[in-house]
Amino acid sequence: MLPLDALAPVVLATAFVLDGTLGEPPLALHPVCWMGNAIAPLKRLGRRTKLVELALGGGYVLVVTSLFALGSWLVLALLAPAPWLAALAAAYLLWSCFALKGLCAAGDEMDQALAAGDLARARRALTSLCSRDPSTLTAEELAGATVESLTENASDSVVAPLFYFALFGVPGAVLYRAANTLDAMVGYRGRYEYLGKVAARLDDLLNLVPARLTALLLGLAGALLRLDVRRGVRVCLRDRARTESPNAGWPMAMAAGLLGVRLDKRDAYVLGEELAAPDARALRRALRLVRATGFVTVLALALVLGGRHV
Repeated sequence: MLPLDALAPVVLATAFVLDGTLGEPPLALHPVCWMGNAIAPLKRLGRRTKLVELALGGGYVLVVTSLFALGSWLVLALLAPAPWLAALAAAYLLWSCFALKGLCAAGDEMDQALAAGDLARARRALTSLCSRDPSTLTAEELAGATVESLTENASDSVVAPLFYFALFGVPGAVLYRAANTLDAMVGYRGRYEYLGKVAARLDDLLNLVPARLTALLLGLAGALLRLDVRRGVRVCLRDRARTESPNAGWPMAMAAGLLGVRLDKRDAYVLGEELAAPDARALRRALRLVRATGFVTVLALALVLGGRHV
């Protein structure tokens, strides 16, 4: 019998094909939806003191991440006597942890809305990519926000889960996705600031390496697409720290330089301030860049995983 580790390239390839052909798993069978259901009660808690909310949020992070990571490990351990069945289960779980096709589909929807001049549709489309209020955004700002979301989520939705899969197998990818889902649901300022503070800090920590790796992978993909890699590196190194997040600026600033567009969030930051304003053509180039980055990431990881067993 082959150990599951030796089948890791097969697991990766199967998950990538499933994502590319089917998109995300059905909602009822989607582990990330289960994570959202497990996290939802945290958002229904009434007001508490800051210290109590911080403790409750921290406890929830520990319980949810442990529950899903250990649950995935247990499933694969139980299936270990049947390695190929375990590999199929691992591929399904890994498939649920990254979303290249879904990310690009959201970008395609924005592209179509802007091409049709339908700002109302474009503003609705932005809500599936980020939490920014789209109600007053211009077409230029909608295109820019989409480029930012696509490239930032190239890290969160593709590179980071695959990075933790490479290090710790499927349980690593599942733990990352649980932490990232917690951050997406409660890890922001406002009503849930203290409930979500531990989740936000954990997500920042887990993304330290993947965000920087994503900038590198965007550069490699940009070279394949004959984009201006030198400008990408220059803008990335200069503007990466302008965002509030310690991680988001790396892939976004690299993309700004590669694509030759200014990424401007009102009253927050400007990346590539000397570059041209984004438009629909820049958005289409960003979609090609993100898709290429996904392929480069999976190819590089397959070579690493295959090399372990040569």
